[in-house]
Amino acid sequence: MGKGVNQLGGILAMLVTPSLFAFELAGQLNVEHRQFLSQGLQGQSKGQSSVVVQPELYWDFQSGESSFTFTPFFRVDSLDDERTHGDIREALFLTYWDDYELRVGISKVFWGVTESAHLVDVVNQTDAVEAVDGEDKLGQPMVHFTAIKDWGAFHAMVLPYFRERTFAGQDGRLRTEPVISDNAIYESSREEKHIDVAFRYSKMLSDWDIGLSYLYGTNRDPYFRFEQGELKPYYALMSHFGIDVQGIVGDWLWKLESVYRDSYDHHVGVVTGFEYTIVGAFDTVWDVGLIGEYLYDSRGNNAQNIGQNDVFAGVRFALNDEDGTEILTGITQDLDNSDVYNAKLEASSRISNHLKWQVDAWLFKNDTPTDLLYFARDDDFIELSIQYYF
Repeated sequence: MGKGVNQLGGILAMLVTPSLFAFELAGQLNVEHRQFLSQGLQGQSKGQSSVVVQPELYWDFQSGESSFTFTPFFRVDSLDDERTHGDIREALFLTYWDDYELRVGISKVFWGVTESAHLVDVVNQTDAVEAVDGEDKLGQPMVHFTAIKDWGAFHAMVLPYFRERTFAGQDGRLRTEPVISDNAIYESSREEKHIDVAFRYSKMLSDWDIGLSYLYGTNRDPYFRFEQGELKPYYALMSHFGIDVQGIVGDWLWKLESVYRDSYDHHVGVVTGFEYTIVGAFDTVWDVGLIGEYLYDSRGNNAQNIGQNDVFAGVRFALNDEDGTEILTGITQDLDNSDVYNAKLEASSRISNHLKWQVDAWLFKNDTPTDLLYFARDDDFIELSIQYYF
């Protein structure tokens, strides 16, 4: 028995030896407040405060050839019970050898190159209660294999569980009328347990980066059905083909995202445009980017997403100061309805090594009842966030 104890002790000693096993703790704590400029359509409050906690625990082992990352997320919201929620953004084992990588667990994968919309970004579900732009995502269970070769990078994913989109609750702002129900409907008899698969190939050709992607599984964008007095999300199956292209030509950055999706309906979507960077603008160290994009969806007014025939124009400022100050502002105009547009402002800067401020503002102009964002016409807001990083 003594020999067995000694062997066990030796194994434990190896596991905790700093050279074989390293542990790091980081993360952020946010205090946020949204101030809406008017009462909600259903009489909701103008003020909405919340606290966000998102730690990140990282283990590095096997001489740096493997790691495990755990990133939980939790928000407490003063106004909307549905926005008070938690999620596991990441619980991921990563190992790599030669030109290959294997990830197993819960993770987030981003695909996309354009500014105003990300049509090809379909692996993770949108955490819609978090932000208006749809860029916050829920963690997705996956087995993700990557091969990185001279001929390009190839990704293959098995996605064994589907995440339903989050929506604002009865007391929340930026919500539909009636409120979207939690009682989702699925095309697949396996519902959220349908096994999805996704593939992506990307290659750098001179100054151009090209990506081709495919996903078969449950559509991340729900359709809606009104049943038994409830507005229920309906998740159909889909085959989704995507292409994204980004190229540098002098001071110009050209971008394209295009998709073909065969689901409850089928359609073609396109976002394309440019960003032109002025280096040292106004005889300063500032860099100023001028952004222009066109958004198209072949479904027209029946589209699930905004941008069926729209243009986006924006300006990005990088002040290149020691605090990393950045500002982005832009407007999206519907070309079919002159009274439908939305504008946004994003600004952020460091206060210290551990503190950062961020301001987000959104304006919604909409007098067209058939438009997808008509429900948000009284939800203009300014949001201030103080973020502590540890």
